[in-house]
Amino acid sequence: MKLQDLDVTDKTVLVRVDFNVPIDEDGQVTDDTRIDKAAPTIRHLLEEGAAVVLMSHLGRPQQEKLEDGTIDKEKFTLRPVITTLEDHIGCQVTFVEDTIGEEAKAAVAKIEPGQVILLENTRFYAGEEKGDEDLAKALSELGDIYVNDAFGAAHREHASTATVAKFFPADKKSFGFLMGAELDGADKLLNHPAHPVTAIVGGAKVSDKILLLEKLLDFADNIIIGGAMAYTFSLAKGGKVGKSLVERNKTDNALELLKKAESKGTTIYLPLDTVVGKEFSNDTVSKVVPAGEIEDEWQGLDIGPKSVEKFSEVIAGSKSILWNGPMGVFEMKNFAKGTNAIAEAVARATEENGAYSLIGGGDSVSAINQAGLADQVSFVSTGGGAMLELLEGKELPGIKAINS
Repeated sequence: MKLQDLDVTDKTVLVRVDFNVPIDEDGQVTDDTRIDKAAPTIRHLLEEGAAVVLMSHLGRPQQEKLEDGTIDKEKFTLRPVITTLEDHIGCQVTFVEDTIGEEAKAAVAKIEPGQVILLENTRFYAGEEKGDEDLAKALSELGDIYVNDAFGAAHREHASTATVAKFFPADKKSFGFLMGAELDGADKLLNHPAHPVTAIVGGAKVSDKILLLEKLLDFADNIIIGGAMAYTFSLAKGGKVGKSLVERNKTDNALELLKKAESKGTTIYLPLDTVVGKEFSNDTVSKVVPAGEIEDEWQGLDIGPKSVEKFSEVIAGSKSILWNGPMGVFEMKNFAKGTNAIAEAVARATEENGAYSLIGGGDSVSAINQAGLADQVSFVSTGGGAMLELLEGKELPGIKAINS
C-alpha cells in the first residue's frame, strides 16, 4: 500500500527513518541529507492528522562499548539530531531517552495528532541487529501503523527495519516517500532504461563490486571502471601498477569479466592514464603516466586527463547513467579532479541531453555533494550498501517485510 493511501488521521504512526548521520565533537550534524530526505514523509503524516513516532539507529554502539562493557550512550545518542530535524519539519520534536521501555510507552500514550516523538537509538538494544521478535513486538505496540522510510538500512534484517513489519497487516504498513523514490529510481534503471546505458563503477576493490558488475553486463551498453579497482584490471592485462592498491588474487575475476563483457556486447572502458604519487598524501609529488606503466615507487591516486576526456565523451552519449564509486582519492583535493570531472559530465548529460542519472550511494553521494552538483542529477540515493545490493538484484529484507 502507498503512503498516500493509508488512513492515518488520529492514528499514531511508527516510522523507521535513517538518521545515521555524521555528528561532530560539538554535537552538530555535519551532513543532513538523510534528515532532509525523510522530512517529506514526516510532514505528510502530520498534515494528514497523525501523531508520529520516529525510530532510528546511529553508529555501532554494540561493537564500540566502553571499557566496563556498557553502551556509550553519550557518543551514540540521537539527541543531537533534534535541532536539525525540527528545522526540516517545522515543528517541535520530543526526544525520549529510551526505545521500548516505560518512558517510551508513557510518551507515546500522551502523544496528540500533529506531534512528533523521536525514540533513542534502536541499537542500544542488542536484539535490534539480531532481528529479535520480542524487541520488534515491543516496538510495534508503539504505533497503529508502521512506515519504513529507512532505505539506508533496508538491506539489514533488523528488528526495527524488517521484523517489526510482521506485526502489522498489509493495510497498516507502507514505504515512506523516500523509500518509494529509491525503489522507483532503481527500477527505472534496472528494468526500464533508455539506451545507451552507461555504468560508472569506481572504488577500491573489485571484490566489492563483482556482483554489481555481473548484473550490469545484463543491460549496460558501457561500463566505465575507475578508482583503485582499475589497477586490478590493469595488472590482469599485464600492466605495471607500482605501489597502487590492488587485489592480486582477483585478476582472474577481472579477466573473466572482460571476457563476459565482450561476449555480451558491453564495452568496458578502463583508464588510459593515471595520476600517480610517491606517497599517499595530498602534498606528495605527482605526475601523469600511461595506464599500466606505473613505476615501482609510485602509486595511482586518480585518473588522468586522457581518461577524463574519453569517459566524459562516453557519458555525454548516454541516456541512462549509474554512478557508483569515485575515480580516485577524491577526499584529497589534489587527486579529486578525475572524480569531479565525472560528476560534471554526469550533470551535463542530465541537464543538457535529458539523460536519467542515478548516483548509487556511498562515496559517490559524497563526491556529487562535494562537487555541488547534487541538484543537477536525476536521483541521489541515500543508501550505500542498500542501493548496491538492490542493483545487484538482491531482495532486501526491509522491502520484503512491507511487501509480504
